[in-house]
Amino acid sequence: MQDTAKNKKIAEEKVAQLLQQKEKLSADINSLKTDEGKEKFFRENLGLAKEGEDMIVVVEDKTVAPVAPSSGGFWGFFTKWLK
Repeated sequence: MQDTAKNKKIAEEKVAQLLQQKEKLSADINSLKTDEGKEKFFRENLGLAKEGEDMIVVVEDKTVAPVAPSSGGFWGFFTKWLK
């Protein structure tokens, strides 16, 4: 009997999630029916710009700068600082 109640609760939660997803998808569809919605979609998902606009593309540098070997750690730093 407890398993049935547990399964019912799980099914109800799944139905609630699906209804929320349906509402979001319906809102997205309605948004894409407008020019503003289409423009927003193209800008955010495809990286497009209007005619006359400039775009800046930021590219992550994949190279790693070499690390200089340590010269004495803290004491090396301290003695260089005193010089």
